Amino acid sequence: MATKNKAKVKLHVKKGDTVKVIAGDDKGKTGKVLRVITSENRAVVEGLNLVTKHFKPSAQNTSGKIEKIEAPIHLSNLMVTVAGTPTRIGRKLNENGKLQRFAKKTGDFIK
Repeated sequence: MATKNKAKVKLHVKKGDTVKVIAGDDKGKTGKVLRVITSENRAVVEGLNLVTKHFKPSAQNTSGKIEKIEAPIHLSNLMVTVAGTPTRIGRKLNENGKLQRFAKKTGDFIK
């Protein structure tokens, strides 16, 4: 049985980016990306897509608790914001000949 070669996927969103939600319950809100889950094409955004999580009592937490935590959002529902405006992302060669992300709206390179 042949195994599939998993190539590293290039995504438009990276950890630390500021993104705007373009679809879903949190549409229009912005936040910072905490982590990207490449296998599921999802990202966890700070303060957005909050779900209620119940924790059972344990040795450290004898009474249990209910917390609001961030759930992952699909990458197709996120747009990177550059200088406060949402923009599409492209890739082109920089001065050093390395592929780098750039904002299609302004043409500026992103970090």
